[in-house]
Amino acid sequence: MRPAEPTLAALGNPFLRYFLATRPAFLSVTLFACLIGFGTAHFGGLVLSASRAIATLALALLAHAGINVLNDYYDELSGTDRLNTERVYPFTGGSRFIQNGVLTASETFVYGVTLFAVVAVAGLWLAGVSAAGLVGIGAGGLFVGWAYSAPPFALNSRGLGEPCVAIGFALIVIGSDFVQRGAFAILPLAASVSYALLVMNILLINQFPDRQADEAAGKRHWVVRLGARRARWGYALIGLAAYGFLIAAVTAGLLPAWCLVALISVPLTAMAGCRLVNFAEAPPKLAPALGMTIAAASVHGVLLAGALYLSALD
Repeated sequence: MRPAEPTLAALGNPFLRYFLATRPAFLSVTLFACLIGFGTAHFGGLVLSASRAIATLALALLAHAGINVLNDYYDELSGTDRLNTERVYPFTGGSRFIQNGVLTASETFVYGVTLFAVVAVAGLWLAGVSAAGLVGIGAGGLFVGWAYSAPPFALNSRGLGEPCVAIGFALIVIGSDFVQRGAFAILPLAASVSYALLVMNILLINQFPDRQADEAAGKRHWVVRLGARRARWGYALIGLAAYGFLIAAVTAGLLPAWCLVALISVPLTAMAGCRLVNFAEAPPKLAPALGMTIAAASVHGVLLAGALYLSALD
């Protein structure tokens, strides 16, 4: 049984209310991206700074939280979340905090902006103890996260949301490595690709239940543009690209051989992809595939990070 949608009566505690408004269950994908970045730095021969790692993780999670909150606000502004009757909660259709009266739209906007402001100020401090290049990485990540749904860019409405998600999570890996290394390197970029693509698949499959509401609100992402029957094959192609790149990177010597252990996530992607092919136009039946897609990215990220740490011991 899926959890009930939030209500003000059930969330009388303000701290809990604002915490849950960030959709914390989805922040784990940022945690794993940071772990991959720390892993590439460690594999690169660096002794990790625990204080910098903790600060990096905290800011990355706050940034993702702010993006989630602002996305809820802008989806309310566009009307898509109010129009969404086929959502599969808690995976799709937003947090439902605004629609169910838990927070007002203005409270949500102020909250999201506040989270962004905290990240921006603290990020400047972190760049000061690391290297100036972190400013560009952080600013790029915040911009992509904001412009994903905010006008005038509304990148997801223009069919650019999917690659934006991949870019955003690649930047988390690269930034986590950069804070430790103080310089750019090829290794974190190579390590980020397969994971970022699998996170991109989370967005793609989540758009199937939301397709009709998004189309009515003018949110023309890939699933709307291609239609469910054609877009369903995109999931498999993205999965093949993710795993194919990992194999190619190991073969080319960009990543250590231990990283192939992350291929253990292949069955989860395959099972979710098969279910999507069969039920692309039946949102309620997609719930298991939505969960498996998150699990595939999570397992992949954890194993990839672990492989990098283990490889440093060889």
